[in-house]
Amino acid sequence: MKLSKLALDIAESPTFALNEEARLLRERGEAVINLGIGEPKNKTPISAMLASGAKLSSGEVKYTPPDGLPSMKKAVIRYTEDNYDRLAAPENVIVTNGAKQSLFNIFYSILNPQDEVIIIAPYWVSYPEMIKMCLGIPVVVTPEDGTFTPRFEDIERAVTSSTRAIVVNSPNNPSGAIYPPDLIEKIVNLCESRGIFMICDDIYHKLTFDRNVAPPAYSFTKKDVENSNIIVVNGVAKLYGMTGFRIGWVVAPRGLVTVMTNVLAQTTSCVSPIAQAAAEGALNGLQSVVEALRLQIENNRNVLLQELKSFRGARLIEPKGTFYALIDLRAFNPNSVELSKFLLKKALVVTVPGKEFGMEGHIRISFAGSISDITDGVARIKWALDSASPNEIYIGDKKMIRDWM
Repeated sequence: MKLSKLALDIAESPTFALNEEARLLRERGEAVINLGIGEPKNKTPISAMLASGAKLSSGEVKYTPPDGLPSMKKAVIRYTEDNYDRLAAPENVIVTNGAKQSLFNIFYSILNPQDEVIIIAPYWVSYPEMIKMCLGIPVVVTPEDGTFTPRFEDIERAVTSSTRAIVVNSPNNPSGAIYPPDLIEKIVNLCESRGIFMICDDIYHKLTFDRNVAPPAYSFTKKDVENSNIIVVNGVAKLYGMTGFRIGWVVAPRGLVTVMTNVLAQTTSCVSPIAQAAAEGALNGLQSVVEALRLQIENNRNVLLQELKSFRGARLIEPKGTFYALIDLRAFNPNSVELSKFLLKKALVVTVPGKEFGMEGHIRISFAGSISDITDGVARIKWALDSASPNEIYIGDKKMIRDWM
């Protein structure tokens, strides 16, 4: 069987692979704790359920315009005005099957073969693979000072005549870092002066802690949506805990939106009207659900920080947003893939290797789940790695003894 070399070169999604492994373990009755997936445990907001239910009950579940229902686009325009202080026209908005499709369609629409896109480590696992799928070249900028915040000078140095875009994800998956305002401002100015797109993956922009704020890129330009180099990607998956609805959107100059609309029309045709109705309901409903989720996740973060205080050898830069922590475990094993496999085998805890995010020697854990998952999961990881922790632990109803130290 002959298969496409382009397709064969695309790496498997590590998060989905690990989630599948966790599912199989659970089916076998194993007491596995999944700290790998980025998915809040809240229920879908009632406003979203009512709106999607009404659409389904109407029986009018047909094709929609490829760029999104006018009512959904209107909700996005209002959201953009409220949260970014920018007026967008309907032609500046496209609704997609999740923010992931938004990003892929952006790359597909702006890249020619061998064009470069700068991504900042640690980065979301799909960025480099998407860029390669679109025949582009991911150029990684990695902070050299042990933090998760890059120096502007290093970003500027990475720009070449082939650079088409810089991807900025703040708050950052997987580290929870929020980039400082002066860095965002410098990147905006760099992109405007060099004619480069600034792709803002803002999917976590309201999930911030300790009164920290992730400054939007639009704050640092006087240009409107149509004339700026800024592309904003967002969606309902994280802020509203609506991961399964697969609704994202892009706000960008209309020339790019037109091309993206053609791409979407020729691939998935359109976005489900039921899912769009749900997203519209969430955006137009009571926004207290977002704050309630944020407070819950902030509390989870605080519990995680407390649990890690007694973990000898583990180093963590405190997450300021998202629901992820990128823990430095190089004191135990510099190979994060081996480390994640070891933790799954010995402690039945799913984590994601930092190598997948451009940060070897780290593991990413999600604290979006329950308090018990966080406390029990960290206790198991400490038991598996830290010789100072108790030698015995119960995993499910099984008493386990550490015999590898």
